Amino acid sequence: MNRRELFKGASALGLAASTPGFVSRAVAATTSPAVAAPVASPRQVLLLNKGWRFFAGDIPFPPIIGHDATYDAAKAGAARGAASPKFDDSAWQPVILPHDFVSFQPIEESGNVDQGYRRRGVAWYRNVLRFEPQDDGKHIELQLDGVATFATVWFNGTLVNRNWSGYNSIYIDLTPYATYGDQLNSLVVRVDADAMEGWWYEGGGLYRDAWIVKRNPVHIKTDGVFAHPVKDEKGWHVPVEVTIYNSGDKTETVRVHTNIGDEKSPAGGRPGVTKQVSVAPLSSTVVNYDIPFANPQLWSVETPHLYQVTTSLRSVTDAVLDQVATHAGFRTQRFDAQKGFFLNDQPVKLKGVCLHQDHAGVGTAVPDGVNDFRLRRLKSLGCNAIRFSHNAQSKELMEACDRHGFLVMAENRNFNASPDYMAQLEWLVRRDRNHPSVFLWSVFNEEPMQGTPAGYQMVRRMSSVVKSLDTTRPVTAAMSGGLFTPLNVSHAVDVVGINYQQGQYDPFHAAHPDKPVFSSEDSSALMTRGAFVTDKKTQVLASYDDEAAGWGETHRDAWKQIDTRDFVAGTFVWTGFDYHGEPKPFNWPSNSSYFGIMDLCGFDKTAVHIHRAQWIKDKPVLGLVPHWNWAGSEGKPIMVMACTNAEEVELFVNGKSAGRQKTDKYDMNRWTVPYAAGRIEARAYNGAKVVSTVINETTGEPVALRLTQDRPALTADGRDAQPVMVEAVDAKGRMVPLANHMITYEISGGAIIGLGNGDPISLEPEKGNRRSLFNGLGQVIVQSIEAQTGTLKLHATAPGLKPADLSIPVKAGPIPRSQLTRS
Repeated sequence: MNRRELFKGASALGLAASTPGFVSRAVAATTSPAVAAPVASPRQVLLLNKGWRFFAGDIPFPPIIGHDATYDAAKAGAARGAASPKFDDSAWQPVILPHDFVSFQPIEESGNVDQGYRRRGVAWYRNVLRFEPQDDGKHIELQLDGVATFATVWFNGTLVNRNWSGYNSIYIDLTPYATYGDQLNSLVVRVDADAMEGWWYEGGGLYRDAWIVKRNPVHIKTDGVFAHPVKDEKGWHVPVEVTIYNSGDKTETVRVHTNIGDEKSPAGGRPGVTKQVSVAPLSSTVVNYDIPFANPQLWSVETPHLYQVTTSLRSVTDAVLDQVATHAGFRTQRFDAQKGFFLNDQPVKLKGVCLHQDHAGVGTAVPDGVNDFRLRRLKSLGCNAIRFSHNAQSKELMEACDRHGFLVMAENRNFNASPDYMAQLEWLVRRDRNHPSVFLWSVFNEEPMQGTPAGYQMVRRMSSVVKSLDTTRPVTAAMSGGLFTPLNVSHAVDVVGINYQQGQYDPFHAAHPDKPVFSSEDSSALMTRGAFVTDKKTQVLASYDDEAAGWGETHRDAWKQIDTRDFVAGTFVWTGFDYHGEPKPFNWPSNSSYFGIMDLCGFDKTAVHIHRAQWIKDKPVLGLVPHWNWAGSEGKPIMVMACTNAEEVELFVNGKSAGRQKTDKYDMNRWTVPYAAGRIEARAYNGAKVVSTVINETTGEPVALRLTQDRPALTADGRDAQPVMVEAVDAKGRMVPLANHMITYEISGGAIIGLGNGDPISLEPEKGNRRSLFNGLGQVIVQSIEAQTGTLKLHATAPGLKPADLSIPVKAGPIPRSQLTRS
């Protein structure tokens, strides 16, 4: 099979779509019979992650000398230097996207503390694309899902886009510039990652997926379907808005059809709706209609049922021109200024976390499998909501939140009402307004202008933009001050988010009893995973939840302030996971945060036990800290902490009771006991019944390594990835909580794409095949190789320890079709 044959054919992958258009010229709607099954879409959605070459550093444009050169350089298609189609990039490094080039940089004291002391800078990416002769006449769009930070894009020597944020996607119509057959196409992206938008690790480069989308000239625009169910006095119905674009050279009459189904019946088994419409050349038309829908299964955080909305575009002769599938969830929501938040008319206390988008080992280029791991870890806490702080996330992560049942506070990055930044806000709402998980639009976080009339005016305008695109969710802003000035942002939002300032809950509610409020950010508690003695000289913070940033509170105190007030709708804890950068309260060598409920790898801190005890109501939970390895401290007092949602809890030290206590659901329970090697045991009681038991034992010396996979298998698509937990264990198989051995890894049948251990002061690389354990644990992120089925084998060794081996089945599965490139 030659390369051309390999990349032939169409893809039936669908993209969620919706975009604004102009005046609709739609005619009357008609109800049509249910379709037997969705038809294959002629649209091709092709992954563009291969074929890239990368250069770290800037390449100055050559000087222009002379009239002819100056004249020529001013013309389309005449890009110079590394942007030129003629530039020789053969010496550049081949890379596959997603690619966060900053994650490969060393940690250096001269770097920016908030970026994890990693260098950023300018970088270049180049690719060469081939479009087949039969592509001539199609509408061809480039989609770059995320480029950090400022991006300049050239196609065939013409500058086709400048983008000013590392978090919004870039959609570029390549149709006017494309060549076909043996005339190859040059694609170049210059990335300026010195431009920072935040005070946390932001990564750099083409760190999300890239795509080529080929469509009929008359097609549904990207992000061009809006179909979010609503319920009113007439019952459930789905208002549908479809934006159709015609890049052809004559007016076309088409029929647009939408039907709704679910996993059991993708076509819905119910009547759909069809409208006929005419679309002028190089124009957009917006079509609106309404689909009644009786007795749907509701989407909730416990049962996130999803429906598929299939929208097709057909010619008057019934030929399929385009088709996209989006997801929808039927649910109601409302905020009550006295009683908090209601989902499907049931009160739901928001038990949320704030998240940045990076993870140990991979930076911001986080595979979907690792994001799925992170979401499952959050679910295990009883977490039901996520605030993505402070920016848009990948579309795949948003879809995963729909599936897992999280309420999402979708947050805009840049607080600015100027046209460039309003366009970023518009993009966020258009792309994500179909997601049932999204329940709040946030226009900013902690802006200095929040208490001023200027801030009020800016939010008025930003809120108006949101509501022009979606009126089904309220607008909020995360305010860290200015709540009581005469005119401030709280007067311009629907729901007020309060960052910290917990002493202001009652005064603000008294002053504005009709304004719903929630904690958009709280806690900023500090702890080092697995450490139970604070030593600020070595930048270690004990994990008893007694340490917090100067502006914050402990996990226990923050939740108490929220849970005891019905009018506070809930919390978003800062943060769910540690993240690279912002290592407050320290500087060098600390290079990641201490704020997480879990560490950078997703391993448990004590905060995990605290929040499970606070948030989980439907089953008994019990956590016990610290570990019981305190050699050299015999007879000295050790604090023991139990976290449970049961009625009472009792501690035993080497079989002897240290006291039974009534559970304190806010402060948890503590004992101070003299250390003696052996075991501590906590028993949780409801009445006289023991409902849970946890034992921590003094371990022996480490003798072996153990590897534990996250999921049973991987898919051989070259994209699927999962974290593997690494432990040092004693002769009885118990994890040794003080082990810090250097581990070396070997792999076959897959690739290691990142390493981590959760140590905020580690200066070891997160790439390669060697990294130390930290307090007994480490993590390796492994990824499949495209089309290579069989077994991924991971081998781990450490001096003086028995090696460990792990085999993960790699199974055949769908491989996204890729755009033909030089690779």
